Amino acid sequence: MGEADLAELITGCLQQDRKCHRMLYKAFYGFAMGICLRYAGNRYEAAEIMNQGFMKVFTGLSKYESSKPFKAWMGRIMMNTSIDYYRSNLKMAYTDELEKAEHISDDNELPDKRINYQELLHMIQQLPHGYRTVFNLYAIEGYTHEEIGTMLNINIGTSKSNLFKAREKLKKMILKAAEISDNSNGTHQTQIVAINAAQLHLSFLNNGIRR
Repeated sequence: MGEADLAELITGCLQQDRKCHRMLYKAFYGFAMGICLRYAGNRYEAAEIMNQGFMKVFTGLSKYESSKPFKAWMGRIMMNTSIDYYRSNLKMAYTDELEKAEHISDDNELPDKRINYQELLHMIQQLPHGYRTVFNLYAIEGYTHEEIGTMLNINIGTSKSNLFKAREKLKKMILKAAEISDNSNGTHQTQIVAINAAQLHLSFLNNGIRR
């Protein structure tokens, strides 16, 4: 969608044109759903979060500054909506002893493997709420533990602990998936995700997911 078309849609939405609402929703459905799926436990929850996010987009369009990328603005809304959706569950998930958590380092590496995008997404969805949210914010969105602590109202050590445990769980799932793949003669035709073991970030090839 070109900038002129997007500007026209936004203008229509500001004028409460329902057709423009539907068109904007349709145009950015895949982008928004992709973000929500990473934070949700399943597709049903992701759809619920996404719809809540779109309501915030439509009601907050008057605050959008056209000089800034629209996708980045919408992406932040979807991310914040995802966090809000699970905030009560996150409080229950952060039960680590902070004295131990403070000593956990950031250098626990994920296996240097290449796996199917949908497989990785499914693995992330299997993580407990707290682990999944911290992992998304740190490894995919690029936030620091200090920033995550502020966003989620948790201790920095707790953020580190949840990231460490998320990686440990993902590591086991990735190694298991790789073992199954090695024993299979089939090939995957879908998008591939590279696990960067050096920087411990995920590079979503062909998806263009960046902060």
